[in-house]
Amino acid sequence: MDYGLCLPNFPDGASPEGIEAAAEVAERLGWSTVWTTDHVLVPHADAGDYGRIYEAILTLAWVGARHPQVRLGTSVIVVPTRNAVIMAKELATLDSLSGGRVTAGVGIGWNATEFGNIGVADRFRVRGAYLDETIRLWRHLWSGSSEPFRGRFHTIEDFVFGPLPVQSPLPIVVGGRAEPALRRAGRSADGYQSSSASPAAYAERVAVVRAAAEAAGRPTPSLSARAQVRFGEHAETWYAMHGTPEAIAAEVRAFAALGVQHIALAFGTTDPTEVVARAERFAAEVAPLV
Repeated sequence: MDYGLCLPNFPDGASPEGIEAAAEVAERLGWSTVWTTDHVLVPHADAGDYGRIYEAILTLAWVGARHPQVRLGTSVIVVPTRNAVIMAKELATLDSLSGGRVTAGVGIGWNATEFGNIGVADRFRVRGAYLDETIRLWRHLWSGSSEPFRGRFHTIEDFVFGPLPVQSPLPIVVGGRAEPALRRAGRSADGYQSSSASPAAYAERVAVVRAAAEAAGRPTPSLSARAQVRFGEHAETWYAMHGTPEAIAAEVRAFAALGVQHIALAFGTTDPTEVVARAERFAAEVAPLV
């Protein structure tokens, strides 16, 4: 199994020191990717989770300059709250500056109030269509084509785009649990990434992804999962790999049996010392049992 680490760029307690400690231990352990989470301006009701959050792409730029051996991923960026052309430029620039290390994890978002706070309230009801078009637009711009692009949300007739990404293609990974997101991953993405889904739930989702890919005449995209890790008991209702190292390793093996190739590990702490200790414990006690 290939592992990544979800950087603690949120919630309260997030700090440059915690982000740096997480990136350093991921690189030192040989884990492939560090991932950031995205929100911008949530309402007070969601402040406990996302009130304090370091911006996803800028954080990766800072980390990427300090840690040249890790890939840089968004898990996931809420594309419909952003300008798609500016994001194409940001991601291509980051890929060029980092030597081809970016993975663009994308999703449609769920917080209607946040859309309004950012000034795109009307986009919330068409956010799936906006993401579909954005994927097509990014690939058009990143290909180096100067042909016009005409879509529902974007019409670009006269343009020059550069720098191009180092990677061709720059991988786009779709996240989400709803059936439209799963179908989107199958028909148009390079990968699918779940969040807080057990292997049993993942099995149901991957069947939809594979069917959509087959219908589109494409190979099944790469499969990854984002999963919380909790050593010992876990009293929350959301899914986490928890318990003894053997119990956690059994969950990893169950994901692998479904074809999952990468797990982005989230350790539930922003404390620099704790995030290092938990990552090192996973590497020492869990990974050898997989």
